[in-house]
Amino acid sequence: MKIQGNGVNGYNYGMSVLKVKAIIRLFRPDLSLAAGICVVAGQILAIGKLPPFLTAVAGFSTAFFISAAAIILNDYFDFEVDLVNAPQRPLPSGLVNKREALWLTAATSLLGLASALYFGFVVLGLAIVLWVIGVLYNWRFKQSGLPGNLMVCLSVASTFLLGGISAGDFWNGIIWVFAGMAFFIDLGEEIAGDAMDMEGDRKRGSRSIALKKGKRFATTLSVICWGIVILLGLVPLITGWFGWSYLLFIGITDLLLVFFSYRLLRSKMPEEGRNAMRGVYIGATLAVVAFMLGQLIK
Repeated sequence: MKIQGNGVNGYNYGMSVLKVKAIIRLFRPDLSLAAGICVVAGQILAIGKLPPFLTAVAGFSTAFFISAAAIILNDYFDFEVDLVNAPQRPLPSGLVNKREALWLTAATSLLGLASALYFGFVVLGLAIVLWVIGVLYNWRFKQSGLPGNLMVCLSVASTFLLGGISAGDFWNGIIWVFAGMAFFIDLGEEIAGDAMDMEGDRKRGSRSIALKKGKRFATTLSVICWGIVILLGLVPLITGWFGWSYLLFIGITDLLLVFFSYRLLRSKMPEEGRNAMRGVYIGATLAVVAFMLGQLIK
């Protein structure tokens, strides 16, 4: 009986660990962290130095939790599609159930909006707009193709603008250039992501560019979007906003974009394409972090 009890306890412990890991995966920490980092980057770009501690924490938390809520809700609505496209994800694998996903969505939403309230009603209003966009996208617009892609990209770009507003300098041109770069990085990823999910998207009647024009057209369009990012990255150098040290930051970013663009175009399996997309996102995020640190050291 004792051995059996230990076995049951060990089984329960193992299942608890798996569930915690599944919940963390459900948050997709790399995406939520990137959203928070972009807000702090917007604050630094706006005031030219590290913002006060509470300002940085509240800004980061606002974007992190609003983004997490949208990401969790995305998996909730994508349950049937993920049974085909990604059965290993937390919901289709059964490690997290749909009711738990809704509770997590509610909790992260409240945390994000409470963090936004720290800055007052203007930032709270923008956070509510971003939250509503996330809900509408997941509920109705994900299958709409390009309109849905644009909704996501506007939300991503708005993280830099939210950073500027929370730091008191919304009209800073540097912030808008970085917001534009974030917009086109994400637009390329959204279009490429649809190209990787064609089988499941066809099942739910999606009107994605990949289904309308083909996978090759969609991945090529993604690479064009990332080419626009490279061009936008030259603007701060041309205008004299930053010195020549900026070339190191933008050079690394451009190399990553070119490398993973090549990997995307050469991908044969959906997982290969998803890895290339993730490389772009993580690479761009790390480049922003490196640039932020460079500005602070300077």
